[in-house]
Amino acid sequence: MSRFTIHDLAGIVDARAASSAELSYTRKLLDKGAEHCAKKFGEEAVETVIAAIENDRDHLISESADLVFHLLVLLKSRGIAFGEVEDVLAARTQMSGLEEKAARKRD
Repeated sequence: MSRFTIHDLAGIVDARAASSAELSYTRKLLDKGAEHCAKKFGEEAVETVIAAIENDRDHLISESADLVFHLLVLLKSRGIAFGEVEDVLAARTQMSGLEEKAARKRD
């Protein structure tokens, strides 16, 4: 059996975005606008940090799942495909993280 991937989740977000708000939490979030989606992402980020600080493994895993979902919804709200993020990550990983970070400071 194949593993569930972020691409699977992105496809689900896309499909549910095309649904009605009565049937889809994703659509309901998107209908509230990008600013609301950004706020939800921020809330999930804080909850993820708290779970990490508390060293609660199961809670950190759960909050991380929420965080990834809300990131994809936020990207969708701004018309950004996850593939665009992957392209930037691919370019950045062509060198070490320290080299890449130093190169960004020069831009």
